[in-house]
Amino acid sequence: MENNTQLTHREHNSSKKKYPLCIIADDISSPSNVGSLFRLCDAMGIEKLYLCGDTAIPPNSKINKTSRATEKHVDFEHHSSTENLVEKLKSTGYLIISLEITTTSVAINSPCFIDALANNKPICLILGSENAGINQTLLNMSDLTTHITMHGNNSSMNVISAASIACYEITSSYK
Repeated sequence: MENNTQLTHREHNSSKKKYPLCIIADDISSPSNVGSLFRLCDAMGIEKLYLCGDTAIPPNSKINKTSRATEKHVDFEHHSSTENLVEKLKSTGYLIISLEITTTSVAINSPCFIDALANNKPICLILGSENAGINQTLLNMSDLTTHITMHGNNSSMNVISAASIACYEITSSYK
């Protein structure tokens, strides 16, 4: 029987694969959450991270600590107007998806969500403030709103946990 030995960072071989998926982080106030977003984008092959509104931006020591230097490898931009950015992305063919539980949101594992991904359009996933979620204007601009089915008493989870689940579901849909 062969030993099952953990690989070091140097032994890991990156595929360098990028998916046609970008993330908009709107008003994410915690630099630690922003650092975790950089790590997520690096790990999942996300093409671009947009830091919008009052979202913390590099250089920032808390972002750097949590990101583990991935902010050096992830393509990102800062935009003060999230609405203008969403309009621009829509005009270039992106499917705009908000990750938020609403009266019309569909479960992320539902056939409706999976069918929406089948058109192979590039996707922009919007994440909102840790406290207030995604504002109504951005929800109205979205082509689709999706949520992660919650089985406990709470109706939400940490923005990074939710983004990780959503990115995994979306990138798994690309053939």
